[in-house]
Amino acid sequence: SSGINAEYGGDKKMKIGVAGIGGLGTMGIKIAAALGHEVVAISRNDKKKDIAEEKGAHHYIDMSDTTSINEHNDSMDLILNTVCAPHSVSKYLGLLRTNGTLVQLGAVATPLDFVNFSLLPQRKSIAGSMVGGLKSLQECVDFCVEKEIYPDIEIIDSGKVDEVYVKLAEGNSSAVRYVLDIEASL
Repeated sequence: SSGINAEYGGDKKMKIGVAGIGGLGTMGIKIAAALGHEVVAISRNDKKKDIAEEKGAHHYIDMSDTTSINEHNDSMDLILNTVCAPHSVSKYLGLLRTNGTLVQLGAVATPLDFVNFSLLPQRKSIAGSMVGGLKSLQECVDFCVEKEIYPDIEIIDSGKVDEVYVKLAEGNSSAVRYVLDIEASL
């Protein structure tokens, strides 16, 4: 939590986009909102708008709607990209203002797709992050406990893995994290 502020903006309030409204993305929305930032949920269509707003997003961008995109062009300080499926990040770069940063959090196994010139004129950056070290991780956990921010999960046994895989491949419409109960699966 404090890692967002320390690494990317100090104590100033930012306009933060969160791309990918699944388990990780909804946590990003909750934490950024709890830190007092203006939060913009970014998704490939409008199907998760209600979920994003329920989690604390102030705005929503439907990436299939040019009008929705244009309302937020050149406006964000930071975008947390939680999408873990192959996709083009180029479409997000236009949303960043001068000196804005896209932070890649989703682990995608294919190369990122973007045009270098989309970074240069406004000094935009692409960064990556995983955990950030034990101290930062503990600070984030402590902040979440203090603010009562918890992940939305569904506990499943191994018999539901195939069903969950299909749900995730179709876009995780419930925006939850699935947790495998090993003991119940034995």
